[in-house]
Amino acid sequence: MNTAFSALSRICSRAHLSARSRARQRGAGFTLIELMVVLVIIGVLGALIVPNLLDRTDDARATAARTDVNNIVQALKLYKLDNLRYPTAEQGLQALIARPSAPPEPRNWRVYLEKLPNDPWGNPYQYLNPGVKGEVDVMSFGADGKSGGEGRDADIGSWQ
Repeated sequence: MNTAFSALSRICSRAHLSARSRARQRGAGFTLIELMVVLVIIGVLGALIVPNLLDRTDDARATAARTDVNNIVQALKLYKLDNLRYPTAEQGLQALIARPSAPPEPRNWRVYLEKLPNDPWGNPYQYLNPGVKGEVDVMSFGADGKSGGEGRDADIGSWQ
């Protein structure tokens, strides 16, 4: 009888623990409404943050373009110091990385840039000699690759 009582006691306690743990499991989960609220909050935060990050990317590209333009202008100034003139429009910016073969050939040419960079949008920088806004102009046409524009499509030039 003691053995039967002991077995019955174990079965009852397992059933009781099993019912208690099932109740705990139900209470420990999230309801559909709670999950939906969390997803809405994440969506709102994402909608507020993502546009700011995209603007930062455009700002960083514009800053990189300004830096490149300034570096090219400095190289052009060194070219002029050595050769008493800027490269012609025909010679272009290539004259900063390779000795021009078109006249007028520079007498004191040297390498002024290791390589000619493209703008942050993958387009070549533009060079005008004579310049429209200065003695020579170096510019990027911005994100759209076309002259003019506003915002991220605005031109970035040596006159700025």
